[in-house]
Amino acid sequence: QVQLVESGGGLVQAGGSLRLSCASSGRTISRYAMGWFRQAPGKEREVVAAISRSGATPYYGNSVKGRFTISRDNAKNTVNLQMNSLRPEDTAVYYCAARETAYFDYTSLTSGEYDYWGAGIQVTVSS
Repeated sequence: QVQLVESGGGLVQAGGSLRLSCASSGRTISRYAMGWFRQAPGKEREVVAAISRSGATPYYGNSVKGRFTISRDNAKNTVNLQMNSLRPEDTAVYYCAARETAYFDYTSLTSGEYDYWGAGIQVTVSS
């Protein structure tokens, strides 16, 4: 089993940057496809970014393409989300998620397919 803990959230002005990290304890994340999701008040959870075990096939939600970058360091058991050019509409609770898979290039975009979740971390972007 893997336990996920997010860090790096907070309050930032529009146009600024934040770097979220997701640290795993327990099993190595090299066995897992990883994803970042977010949920704003009154809205459904949506995919932000996802990355395969190999790291070769990152995916980004349409609203964050060109601004956010997902990366993973299997040796350090961490997954990062670099968020640049932040907008007020990026305000949400951000969640890290893991899905165990035998496939190195599998990427899941659906929250229901993930097995493990962090508690979430607040990101607030002021205008």
